[in-house]
Parts: sequence; C-alpha cells; structure tokens
Amino acid sequence: MSSPNIVIFNGRLLPASETFVRSQAEGLHQFTPYYVGARRVPGLTLPSERTLVINSGNLLGAAQEFAFKSWGFAPGFLGRVRSLQPALIHAHFGVCGALALPLARALQLPLIVTYHGFDACMTDEYARRDSVSTRVYLRRREALKSEAQLFIAVSDFIKSRLIEQGFSEHKIYVHYIGVDTEIFQPEAAIAREPVVLFVGRLTEKKGCEYLIQAMAQVQSSLKDAKLVVIGDGNLKDELKLLAEKSLHNYEFLGLQPPDVVKVWMNKASVFCVPSIQASTGDCEGFGIVFAEAQAMGLPCVSFASGGIPEAIAHGETGFLAAERDWKTLAEYILQMLKEPTLWQRFSENSRKRVLTHFNLKQQTKALEDIYQTVLDGKL
Repeated sequence: MSSPNIVIFNGRLLPASETFVRSQAEGLHQFTPYYVGARRVPGLTLPSERTLVINSGNLLGAAQEFAFKSWGFAPGFLGRVRSLQPALIHAHFGVCGALALPLARALQLPLIVTYHGFDACMTDEYARRDSVSTRVYLRRREALKSEAQLFIAVSDFIKSRLIEQGFSEHKIYVHYIGVDTEIFQPEAAIAREPVVLFVGRLTEKKGCEYLIQAMAQVQSSLKDAKLVVIGDGNLKDELKLLAEKSLHNYEFLGLQPPDVVKVWMNKASVFCVPSIQASTGDCEGFGIVFAEAQAMGLPCVSFASGGIPEAIAHGETGFLAAERDWKTLAEYILQMLKEPTLWQRFSENSRKRVLTHFNLKQQTKALEDIYQTVLDGKL
C-alpha cells in the first residue's frame, strides 16, 4: 500500500537556513512529501520529482506568483497540485499558511500550519510594510484562525504568543521538530579547542554584537579563547568592524555547508547565539541549532529569550543570562572554558537531553500521528 501524498507548502523553496523543514519532511515514513511553493530560491536541494512551484523564473512566472499571493489565483498550478491527490497541506510559517489558504479551500484539504518564531512575533506595523506576503497574512489572518484545522507551535513560548493574538488554544499543538541524532553525534577523536562558536544569520535578532562584547571580556582573562562566527547577513560588516576593534582572536567564516558546521560543533567548547527580541518583534521561537549543538555534546550559553529556555536547560546543559546582559554572558562562557568537570557534565547532559526530547525520528513519528488525527477528524 502506497503512502498518502501530502503537500509541504512554503513560499520560498527552500532557503539554506530552513534545513529543519526538509529534515522533518524527508523523515516521514507513513506519508510522501511534495514540496509546493511560489518559487525556488538558492539554498537547499530538493527532489525535483517532488517539487512544484508557481514561478519558474520568467516574467510570466513572476506575474503568476503575484496573482497567487494577492488573490489566490493560479488555475494551472491548482491542477498540478490536484493531480498529486494530496491528503492534506502542511504549511511552514504563518505567512505561508495564509498563502496556502486559497489552495486548501479549492482542493478542500485540511490545512496544518507550523509557526516557527518570526511569524508569531512580528508586529503588525512591520508586516504592513515588509512585503506582499506579510500584508496578505494580515488580511487573511482571521480566516486562517478559523479555517485551518490545526496550528503547530515549535515551543510553548510560540503557543502563548498565538493565544495572545486570538488563536484558539484548542487548535494549537506544541511540537518540537527534532534533530537527526545519528548525523549530529560527537566524534571523540576530534579534540575540543577553546573556541566559542556562533552559527546563525548576522541580523539584529541573533545578538552577535553582545557575544563580541562578551568575548572581549573573556579574552582579557583567557588569551587563547577564540570566537568563530559562521553565517552571513546585513550586519556582517558592522560586526566585523566591532570584532576588529574589540578582539584579538576571532574568525568570520561566512556561510558554510552543514558538514563544516558539524565539524566546528565538534571542535568548539561553547556554543553561543545570544538571541534577543528584535525591533520588528522577532524572537527566537525555539532555535533548532541549539538542539543540534547539544546533540554534538556541545554545551550552550545564551540569553533567556523567546523559546530558548525550552531548548537549553539552565544549569544542566548550559547557562542562560538575562537578555542583553553581555557581562553575565561572558562570566558563563568563562566558567564553561575554565571548569573541565562542569563542562564534561554539561556535555553529557546535552546529548542525553536531545536524545530524550528532540530526537528527529521520535518527533517525526509524533508528527505523523498528528497528521493521522487530522485526517481521521478526531480533533
């Protein structure tokens, strides 16, 4: 018996930062995922035979994408999706849930929407000026609340944000995506170094400036401590200048493939992405990268912002400082670097916690149970 087809909907298929979408979908066993969206973007590879987009990259495609986003009009595309005979649509991000709403209506399919962070935290003011998609989201949000069968929140924090915005608590299910613990596992042969590792976009929300400030304090006490920054973003030049003025041992590596990131997670002694609430309202919904680091036996230090306290167990797998308190952040980093017994305990706890709570196979099975519950009409 063949597995039922489902639509994994995302406006952009798929940015490099959204590996969690692909990992979850490709981990399904009881369902066959088809990636459906407005257009392809540079980033993750997807199986071409299971990928459908509206905009093929020419002027006509751009016009069709605009029509679909603005009015839900895409007759040819609708027929292509219908031919898949999907059982349901699972949209990632609230904005994409709103874009998928006309598709769900036309095909009379149940719609599940996962909220990851920014989508549940951005201010309406920001949404009104950001893009066509975010303005469509504001326009369709009330319809989405009533018509979607289920909303998945990636943390209790995101669930609370949705409830504050008038989403029905009974339609919100908290589900952690999970990490492939067979891929993300430490290699004992690789020696740890006094490296503090940052992996993420170089944007306001990720708080890299606070880490650079903290590392200046760390390096004044521990000369061989090094900061390694992996990622790119609009603050890259500003952050590089700050590091040049403040630090004597650092490296910006830009964007790197997952295999390189994993090597650095195996070499580093501390993982630190001190995320904050940005001026747009954006917060860290959970931070799957913290789970990846901990799966590698890498203790984490961060700010207690958004859903991060659900990813990092303070005093057990890492430390959490108050948001923007870079001095305490520095103290915690120094503690991790200077106390090998503490580091070893946190490292072991980190791996165990991911295996227990954030194991991709376990979490994907739970997701398939959610799908089946929706299809059985048992909500």
